[in-house]
Amino acid sequence: MASHEQSYKAGEAKGQAQEKTGQMMGDVKEKTQQAKDKASETAQSAQGRAQEKKDQTGSYVSDKAGAAKDKLSETTQSAKERASGAAEATKQKASEMAQSGKETAEAGKEKTGGFLQKTGEQVKGMAQGAADAVKHTFGMAESEEGFENKGGAAEATGRKRIT
Repeated sequence: MASHEQSYKAGEAKGQAQEKTGQMMGDVKEKTQQAKDKASETAQSAQGRAQEKKDQTGSYVSDKAGAAKDKLSETTQSAKERASGAAEATKQKASEMAQSGKETAEAGKEKTGGFLQKTGEQVKGMAQGAADAVKHTFGMAESEEGFENKGGAAEATGRKRIT
């Protein structure tokens, strides 16, 4: 009977071993599932934080880029306004200078015209006197009655025609 009892005990030990193995396998499966769930939660949390950081960084960069764009736009507008003002001032100054030059030229023309006219008349008179003197010297003058001693271009003969 010892063999029956040994068989019984061996069967019982085998059953207990199977039950313990089953319990351990269940515990291992449960622990594995818990670890898997924990890893998944951690990964999702990390992904969420990474996305949040990305959004914050994108928002920060977007804000900074927008601010830089606004500043550039303001600076450009200011530069345009200053350039326009400078161009207008230059245009006004050039107009004033042109007007001043025109007025100066007109005044000079008036002075020069009077001077040249007077000089022209003097030269004409002197040339006429010289011509008359030459004619008189060579005996080609019409008459000596129209001459008198006044000096000038006809001084060679001492006479000038009276007009």
